[in-house]
Amino acid sequence: MLPNLIASALYSASPVEIIQRVAWTLTFAAQLVLLVVLYGRNRTPRYPWFTAIIALSALRLMAEVLLAGRVGMVPFSVTVLSLADLSVIVSLLVLVELARRAFAGLHRPLWIVNSAGLALLASGVMLVWGPWPVWQNLGVGTLLGNLRLMQLMMQKGELLVALLTVGLGILVVIFGRQFKAGWRSHTFMIVLGLAFVSAASLAIQGGLQIAVLTHHIQTRADLDKTASVLGSVQQIVYLAALIWWISWLWLDEPGAPQQAASAPDSASNDEPPQAT
Repeated sequence: MLPNLIASALYSASPVEIIQRVAWTLTFAAQLVLLVVLYGRNRTPRYPWFTAIIALSALRLMAEVLLAGRVGMVPFSVTVLSLADLSVIVSLLVLVELARRAFAGLHRPLWIVNSAGLALLASGVMLVWGPWPVWQNLGVGTLLGNLRLMQLMMQKGELLVALLTVGLGILVVIFGRQFKAGWRSHTFMIVLGLAFVSAASLAIQGGLQIAVLTHHIQTRADLDKTASVLGSVQQIVYLAALIWWISWLWLDEPGAPQQAASAPDSASNDEPPQAT
């Protein structure tokens, strides 16, 4: 049903819209393949929250495509923003999951101090990144005001997640080999893909803000067109990350077959030896 709906809309679409819809279709297919790999290769017990965010992202994509133009604006906005806010919460849990996997064995006080430092740094950047609306102008308590608040939570939440993800990626690249995130481990590859997507998102947002501030974009139409093109680029980057995860999560980590042969009765979510 989904491919038919997208194909029927291609006849009257612009080239940018065609690229977007093709990218959406490929992304949705890649998400389903990744879920099959996670379940089929028994990666879900080790990365339950990462599996959850992939499933939630697929649900968001399907809702945006299937509901756009077919339901009222208010139900559509409530559905999309609710899924987006939920995705922010799950994404934070994904980062905690990956950080615990990557730095297993690190003393708890040191783990807490480093996590708090990274969170404070990312929160500080988020506070100074972009304008914040005036609270009185949101009109919280009304339907429109609540939608604005949900949108603000989505925007700032996604920004915070992107900053934390890039920070975690840097820490894993530098220190991961000393703990449980060797360069060929699944944890390293997942974090690397997430950091790449987040860095691209931050670069796109920063470039768009600079273009607006320097008056290279002066009209609303130019802003929407530029944002649409950059959104397509970001979608392609995410698609590349999905292919990256499918490729690496299909393969076993170095030493995993030997560990399974020597200890067949061990729990399925035990950490295999990491490559150094």
